Amino acid sequence: MHNMTSEMKACIDECLGCYQSCITTALQHCLIAGGKHVEPMHFRLMLACSEICRTSAHFILLGSEHHKHVCKECAELCEECANSCDEIGGMDDCANKCRECAASCRSMI
Repeated sequence: MHNMTSEMKACIDECLGCYQSCITTALQHCLIAGGKHVEPMHFRLMLACSEICRTSAHFILLGSEHHKHVCKECAELCEECANSCDEIGGMDDCANKCRECAASCRSMI
């Protein structure tokens, strides 16, 4: 295994936590709540955010230097997702996980 720093390990944990929160919130909360929660722009954003988080964790685990580029995009999507969750309301856990992940990913850039 490559030289994984504690910062990298923390980022993996944040990314996987955000992945879990976004996908669970989308499927277990938004689909049930309906309305603004399932408007295409918001719902797609949540699914995109969950996927980029999972991908970022994967790139760090691979030891790929490209994780820096993926983490940059992840931070941007996480911020956008958090703002969308805040705007609609009722998704505080997801918004918080997104912001924590964004901060951790920015430290990888």
